Amino acid sequence: MGSVFIRNVDDQLKARLRVQAAEHGRSMEEEARVILREALGTPAPTYTLAQSIREKFAPLGGVELQIPPRELMRDPPDFSE
Repeated sequence: MGSVFIRNVDDQLKARLRVQAAEHGRSMEEEARVILREALGTPAPTYTLAQSIREKFAPLGGVELQIPPRELMRDPPDFSE
């Protein structure tokens, strides 16, 4: 993955980027990537790690596990006293 350095960014523009990034809970760097992605029409990944793993292993088939019934480990406490 490549890197891009942008010089001579106006201080007000940088401040606006910082505020927008904070509003979205992202770093300034990630906010800039999102803005570029949206401006250039490259969609952001819409999958999660779990979905990616599931897709990777789905062709291998699944496993049906028998879930044992739950049993009490001890008697519940008596607070009536």
